[in-house]
Amino acid sequence: MNSADGFAAAGDGTPEEKRPRAASEGDGRDETARPPKKPRSFWKELPILIGIALVLALLIKTFLVQAFSIPSDSMQNTLQQGDRVLVDKLTPWFGSKPGRGEVVVFHDPDSWLAGEPTPNPNAVQKVLSWIGLMPSVNEKDLIKRVIGVGGDTVECKGTGPLMVNGKALNEPYVYPGNTPCTDDEVGGRFKVKVPQGYIWVMGDHRQNSSDSRYHQSDQHHGMVPVKDVVGRAIVKAWPINRWGTLPVPDTFDQPGLGDQSAAAASLSVAPQGIALVGVLPVAVWRRRRAASAEAR
Repeated sequence: MNSADGFAAAGDGTPEEKRPRAASEGDGRDETARPPKKPRSFWKELPILIGIALVLALLIKTFLVQAFSIPSDSMQNTLQQGDRVLVDKLTPWFGSKPGRGEVVVFHDPDSWLAGEPTPNPNAVQKVLSWIGLMPSVNEKDLIKRVIGVGGDTVECKGTGPLMVNGKALNEPYVYPGNTPCTDDEVGGRFKVKVPQGYIWVMGDHRQNSSDSRYHQSDQHHGMVPVKDVVGRAIVKAWPINRWGTLPVPDTFDQPGLGDQSAAAASLSVAPQGIALVGVLPVAVWRRRRAASAEAR
């Protein structure tokens, strides 16, 4: 048989089309196969995953949820000094406004904290606070309950009850032994109309709370600008034995009280928890990619 028949003579008589070609005969691969790349160990990947978690925690603290520490007794018994709460910072980005009965954190509107001692955190506390893994210690913020929103009339005569738009509030959250209003000329003798864009706030420990009642002579007349509200406190996260949500009391749902801007559904997960959830898919993807490379 000659070459015109499509076969080349070979020493073993095997047709050229049937012989396996060497790796160097045009398939573009090296003659010597490279050994599979050894995946990095978990301990080498751990710093990368921690870094991702910290970045996610920082983003979550900035835009979603932040932890705050309760510095005083003004919200007893709802909140105790030293409690840690998680504050929803997401829904205000979508136009949600504070509603009656909500517990909110807000920036000091007009030197309400003048004379209060300033915390002096160490370097580690500063770092952990910055990334949201510990409550903020340097921000000048307060926490109170929203009693009135824009358009509401809030009134007290003597020791109570507290009136909103002519409706008496049944306030089971008020500190035991306290009256809804104090029996002094400031805390028990007021009638205010809340302007649009503002809220009227009071502490649950009425006889131990420097709230809107006692700042009526400042530039906002005791009102808190909505733009200064950081967010709604939604969960008592620490200590564990005090864990619980912070719902709006039923008294603010009574008929005739008037419409208000309801808050949107809130997140209730700690920043570090959400960060870990975000890291898990990354970790799984990296491990699968490494296993696939090893199998080649």
